[in-house]
Amino acid sequence: MSRIRFNQFWGLLVGASVGLAAAAPLSAKTTEAQRVQRQLAYVRAHMQGPFAPTWRSLGGYQVPTWFRNAKFGIFIHWGVYSVPAFGNEWYSRNMYIKGTPAFKHEVATYGPQSKFGYKNFIPMFRGQDFNANQWVDLFARAGARYVVQVAEHCDGFAMYNSTISKWNSVRMGPHIDVVGELEAAARKRGLHFGVSSHRAEHWWWYDGGMQFNSDVRDPRYAGLYGPAEPMALPGENETKEPNPNHLERWLPPNKAFLQDWLARSTEIVDKYHPDFFYFDWWIGQPAFRPYLKRFAAYYYNQAARRHQPVVLTYKDGAFPANAAVLDVERGKLNHLRLLPWETDTSISVDSWGYVKHDHYRTAQSLIDELVDVVSKNGNLLLDVGPKADGTIPVQERNVLLQMGAWLKVNGEAIYGSRPWYVYGEGPTLVKSSAKNTDRQHYTPADIRFTTHNGALYAIDLGWPTSGKLQIRTLFHGTPYLNGPVCSVKMLGGGMLHFSQGADGLFIDLPKTEPDEPAFTFRILSARSATSGCGDEHAMLNRKHSGPQFKAN
Repeated sequence: MSRIRFNQFWGLLVGASVGLAAAAPLSAKTTEAQRVQRQLAYVRAHMQGPFAPTWRSLGGYQVPTWFRNAKFGIFIHWGVYSVPAFGNEWYSRNMYIKGTPAFKHEVATYGPQSKFGYKNFIPMFRGQDFNANQWVDLFARAGARYVVQVAEHCDGFAMYNSTISKWNSVRMGPHIDVVGELEAAARKRGLHFGVSSHRAEHWWWYDGGMQFNSDVRDPRYAGLYGPAEPMALPGENETKEPNPNHLERWLPPNKAFLQDWLARSTEIVDKYHPDFFYFDWWIGQPAFRPYLKRFAAYYYNQAARRHQPVVLTYKDGAFPANAAVLDVERGKLNHLRLLPWETDTSISVDSWGYVKHDHYRTAQSLIDELVDVVSKNGNLLLDVGPKADGTIPVQERNVLLQMGAWLKVNGEAIYGSRPWYVYGEGPTLVKSSAKNTDRQHYTPADIRFTTHNGALYAIDLGWPTSGKLQIRTLFHGTPYLNGPVCSVKMLGGGMLHFSQGADGLFIDLPKTEPDEPAFTFRILSARSATSGCGDEHAMLNRKHSGPQFKAN
């Protein structure tokens, strides 16, 4: 059986498992609006469960232990935008906004948008070298514990077998159920699987194409280009990526669009049962609030029926803090947060999807970011942008493999860890948690702490040239330890000599600097000033007596 025929068969098989209303195949005899209403009727009939669509009820949500232990996941932006591979993944919008580099590139390369629009890239999006198992194998070697595929980006092209819209990757382009194949591959490897939806922004995504003679105006393509409504009042439109702080003044979507958003979002839940669901930022627009409550209640209740602990993320205050998991895009918190959270960032500096002549983060900078985030009770969701043919750029592969090599040695300080009383010490601080604050240059004086199985881990983000590491927080008599330090071991190395005084803990380092981006020290303390460490194995398996946080 060919891959295309197998994927079509698999999509129908998956659909059949979620009930007749939600699984009926896309038919030319029904309109998209009718299919939306059919999905919403199914949602209403299956809403029952422990959660009601109110903030009060949703506040009973608990963050799963699997997510708190995982610490590191992979995000995948793969879609039609990887064909032009110009600028960034906003090409589909910017190519219709006069004066932008993307608009000029489009006209110069492909001709006027009335003759060649975004829809014309779809047949060029073939994914002939896509292999879900190979992707997931790479992610597992990188040390990731969960995988998140963009199910639908703002461009309106679904990367799954949608029964609502014909503009999807099974019926067009690569003829692959990308979400379905990645779900199967991830679960086979024991990784958790998730999806993201950027559908909310589709309300205004193509509004630039309504301002001149382009194919966005052609009603034959309304299923792809969508409402193409203005995002704000005249004079307030933004030609660059909009500012989430302006949500309150933007024109709200209408009821039909909001219902369509809810239908598409719940359809993904029904078809793929994701462990993790990520929404992009425009769900914070006030009109979405009642629909967000309905989605969250449905998602949580469906998961409860399957005894499946799930994660739902939000940005910019779209949810109350206790109803879902906070996500900070390309940014970090400047403090330790008691509730678990996440940052998402990309190996690519310029884009989330693949673009030609891109610039890339180094493995060291991303390992530093992972350590800093984990020390503050967070997870790192790291994005890759595959090419249109389905291959992952070699620069991104190399970064992932370097991160995996580091985690293989230092993973016990990351996976399953919990934050300590203080997240760290050193001169390099995150000034705010705003977007694009995720990159800092750390020094050997920057140290981050985690705890796991009774041990304290100090991770140094540089190598001191003096041959001795000073950890000021661990001075003799510090209230943060049960007793004096009695054992220090460098992960990937051996036991180290140390002394503890009024100015901190001083560790004598190996004479040869290891070839590592960051260096981890496992520190045990005695239960009193007169007792020793005793059996180290027993100490490491003793329950940590430090701060405990809510988890299920």
